[in-house]
Amino acid sequence: MSHNWEALLRARFSDDLDIRHIESRDASIAELPNWLNPRVHQALTEQGITYLWQHQRDALDAWNSNNNVIIATGTASGKSLCYQIPILQSVAENPKAKALYISPTKALAHDQARSLAEFAVEAAYICTFDGDSDQQERKWAREHANVLITNPDMMHHGILPRHETWQHFFRNLEVIAIDECHLYRGMFGAQVSNVLRRFMRIAHHYGASPRIVMASATVSQPSDHAHMLTGINFTAIDRDASPRGPLTIGLALPPKLIDSEESQRRTAIATTADVLADLVLHKVRTLAFVKSRKSAETVSILAKQHVDEVASELASTITSYRAGYLPEERRDIEARLRTGDLLGVATTNALELGVDISGLDATVMAGWPGTRASFWQQVGRTGRDQQEAMALLIASDNPLDQYLVRHPESIYDTPIEAAVCDPQNENVIYGHLACAAAEKYLAEPDIELFGDIPRVTKTLTKLVTDGLLRKRPQGWFWVGEGRPHDLVDLRGAGAGPFQIVEKETGRLLGTVDCDAALRQVHEGAVYTHLGETYVVDQLDLDDRVSLVHSELVDYSTYARDITSVTIVEELASKQYGAITMSRGMVDVTEQVVAFQKRRNMTGQIIADVPLELPPSTLFTQAMWWTTPLETLNQLQLIDVAGCMHAAEHAAIGLLPLFTLCDRWDIGGVSFAEHPDTGLATVFIYDGYSGGAGFSFHGYDHAPQWLGATRDTIADCSCKEGCPACVQSPKCGNNNHPLDKHAALTLLTYLLNN
Repeated sequence: MSHNWEALLRARFSDDLDIRHIESRDASIAELPNWLNPRVHQALTEQGITYLWQHQRDALDAWNSNNNVIIATGTASGKSLCYQIPILQSVAENPKAKALYISPTKALAHDQARSLAEFAVEAAYICTFDGDSDQQERKWAREHANVLITNPDMMHHGILPRHETWQHFFRNLEVIAIDECHLYRGMFGAQVSNVLRRFMRIAHHYGASPRIVMASATVSQPSDHAHMLTGINFTAIDRDASPRGPLTIGLALPPKLIDSEESQRRTAIATTADVLADLVLHKVRTLAFVKSRKSAETVSILAKQHVDEVASELASTITSYRAGYLPEERRDIEARLRTGDLLGVATTNALELGVDISGLDATVMAGWPGTRASFWQQVGRTGRDQQEAMALLIASDNPLDQYLVRHPESIYDTPIEAAVCDPQNENVIYGHLACAAAEKYLAEPDIELFGDIPRVTKTLTKLVTDGLLRKRPQGWFWVGEGRPHDLVDLRGAGAGPFQIVEKETGRLLGTVDCDAALRQVHEGAVYTHLGETYVVDQLDLDDRVSLVHSELVDYSTYARDITSVTIVEELASKQYGAITMSRGMVDVTEQVVAFQKRRNMTGQIIADVPLELPPSTLFTQAMWWTTPLETLNQLQLIDVAGCMHAAEHAAIGLLPLFTLCDRWDIGGVSFAEHPDTGLATVFIYDGYSGGAGFSFHGYDHAPQWLGATRDTIADCSCKEGCPACVQSPKCGNNNHPLDKHAALTLLTYLLNN
């Protein structure tokens, strides 16, 4: 079906719209390798695969030459074949061979299990091993599967602690496929890196030397990223030879509200619902990406309402998709999306990855997805059959979104961000070294597997001092109680998820991570599930349960908190005139103190409700800058608190432009006079225990980062500060006080010195 995408976009967005047309691309074709096992060759041809794209052939030849390979080409470029063929080739050639496929999400894992099974290679016994697998399935996987599909969590909790029961699998392991490896960044990347190193150590213990094939559509310097995750060398294949249909990309600000003061705009969520409804009415198969579970439900509800008013028979073709759904609900939505029964799906980034859904015509993004990597991943979900496709970014009230719409070259003319990851972060490696020693004592040669020898040795010494390891002539032995694996949290989800239960029926609606529970399912919060809204009656912190009742409401809830920072250790500093910029370790204490009720359509605040919840403290990395009172007086900056607060908000909003993180991965707080420095101070910190390198990266690239921050403030046409420049959607002080012009003056001084 052909569409005039530009006309559709201009009909909805009359101004503040940037449109780019990306031309189609011809393919470069290569023959199937002559070294393929006949059964694999036959399986490919029966699936209609009689030739390859040149990058697929290059990757397969590199693997066949005994190299570890990372394939980093565009979305829908056929990367899956680059690990599927090695997996199938291995088990077809050797009856004892085993292969492991590692996915970051359950949806992608099940999709790959289905895809591998469709090849119908007789020698392949494929089994999914994840949190949804029952005990019988897990036993069959351990005893019979030669193609195991799993995730880092199950490797850490389900395989490595019991590796003796998996020794037949380890001993014959030949291929490890790691999909969507760009997601392994920051703290999660550091955790997964150590799981992979532990896994390879145990494989070597049983005499195996598996080769690794990694895949990612979006990662800069792919061989460096693969080496960072595993500590071993890779051959990178990153020249995309696949065909691509024409693509129209739009970047837009939401329409202005009629008769509103100060040119207020509709929210990105409401606008996304409008656009999704428009596209469904045009029979355009569309994914609408949003940032949160709540937003996915809201967009789905609003779009259904709009469509129902015009064509009620199409309302049922719209739904939401997100984490927290029950397994059977997720599988049903995925299947209906593949068959075309669904036309519009509002989803979190759970469907950003390589789940094979052909025939999609459009993607709509409610706000900048956080990184260029995610942007191009989401754009690439459309046009998978070389048809004409459209992608639209609708800016939220985040300063970064506003900056990108007004400076589209920052998207199109800038490479993918650096993947920041520190596998030897002491807070991370401490637990993994304990796990490794519990799995098999750590000998001297093992140390270099985990990175820099002095850093690893320092952590081992601390584990000995803490009484968890004991140094003996053979190496370091675990002497703690039980197993340490349950103390290592790969995804930062705390002590386990909270269950959301319908109070009247006892029905389990879903789950939410521990860290998010205090913000999302506190008393009075609105929780939405499959288009139905619920209001929380009680949050039980001891039993980890949130009790809810069904209620139709037209608002959403947003938690507010207060934050304090204590400097633990300053590691480095530099001068910008009289301003001192530093980086180091801090303690951040946060407490949720209230929540706001905001109208879904306009974002209008209709209530501010106090809460009494316990505080939490985070030890993490941070960068900060201090400004002497004399300099503030010299610059005639009277409202010091408003100046620092505005600069902090804008800087947080722009940091994701320079490092592979999301606004929600970092935090900040400002002080007119901080107790540790005695000066006006702005802190930007990582939102992960021990840090993830984001704020340190900002410190290292301060002129570029703060230059973009200054430009965003200067370019904004508002008078006193707005969500597009210095207001923040996550501010615990309700965006007060803020002084936009003072922040601009301060940043200009900093950059000129």
